[in-house]
Amino acid sequence: MKRVITYGTFDLLHYGHINLLRRAKALGDYLIVALSTDEFNWNQKHKKTYFSYEQRKQLVEAIRYVDLVIPEENWDQKKTDVKKYQIDVFTIGDDWKGKFDFLKEEGVDVVYLPRTPEISSSQIKADLSAIKNGQKTCLSHDDIETNPEEDK
Repeated sequence: MKRVITYGTFDLLHYGHINLLRRAKALGDYLIVALSTDEFNWNQKHKKTYFSYEQRKQLVEAIRYVDLVIPEENWDQKKTDVKKYQIDVFTIGDDWKGKFDFLKEEGVDVVYLPRTPEISSSQIKADLSAIKNGQKTCLSHDDIETNPEEDK
């Protein structure tokens, strides 16, 4: 059985996340997602998530490509995880290209997957902030406006 691991926050889950997880699962038979804890996000990444760790964990566990969700509590646990879970392939978005090549020394294939270019949690947050501040009127990242009167 070929085991694959990926890491992430997966806040404001969107189709870019699903694309990444689908492609990660295609690299092997068993996909483990190391989900960043709230403490790790705040203390190490300096990010505040919208959903709590437990809420994000429930969402990620419900995705059919995911076999196991574990907590990511610090930057250094990757080396330990690849040994503990007998990982064959480490994968992550290509915005991290080159950052985890040291895992090759552990006998693990390292694969940087292309991101879905038109979507990100950061973009969703920026769009929602712009809507809240009256700078934007549409929730869609495609800027498609609908007329609520037509739905009546």
